[in-house]
Amino acid sequence: MVCFVYALYSLSRDYIYVGLSNNTDRRIDEHQRGKEPTTRPYRPFEVLLIEPYADRPAARKREKFLKSGAGKEFLRELRASIQTYPGGGIGRRAGLKHQ
Repeated sequence: MVCFVYALYSLSRDYIYVGLSNNTDRRIDEHQRGKEPTTRPYRPFEVLLIEPYADRPAARKREKFLKSGAGKEFLRELRASIQTYPGGGIGRRAGLKHQ
């Protein structure tokens, strides 16, 4: 089963959330609508990253890295590089949909 690792950046606070799901459209929508108590106070979000993995263990390994200090630094640098290019972005921000 394909799993996706995703990273969201809060547009209201300096907060990055990292998660994994087999259906990113549904899961990201739940975050945006406030269905997830952990992220509710940080809405709205922009999608920083969506990465596909062949199985859940591989996705979990990447998720754990992105939640680490080095992983969060990588995501902050990614966000800074996206802001450099008007209309830039990856994943959903660039108009791509993932299941």
